Amino acid sequence: MTDPPELASTPNVIPYVDPHDGPRRLLTIDISTHIVRADTYIPFAGIDGRQYVVSWGAVSFEIPADRNVHVSVRLQSHGGPGSTPSPFASIILYPNPLPQRLATQFAGAGMGALVPLP
Repeated sequence: MTDPPELASTPNVIPYVDPHDGPRRLLTIDISTHIVRADTYIPFAGIDGRQYVVSWGAVSFEIPADRNVHVSVRLQSHGGPGSTPSPFASIILYPNPLPQRLATQFAGAGMGALVPLP
């Protein structure tokens, strides 16, 4: 668990912007291109309903440590060749003071998964 000012000022960490006075922690999401074509999709990550256009690879967020947090990732198709309906994945993280790392798993069109990593 890290104090909010420390995480919010850490380079390459997207700060938590909704009102929250409690403890915070680090969440890293690995957004993979193993199954999908990176030139056909634009990745978006969502934290408690706020959507962020992000890059492929590891993306880090500051999130609350003392309550549930909804995390989602979707791949928006921009209509290139070989595009399919936009894959998405969603998970609710339970309160926890430790940093969390998730990986995306998409199997082409439709639903995917966000899988906790050790």
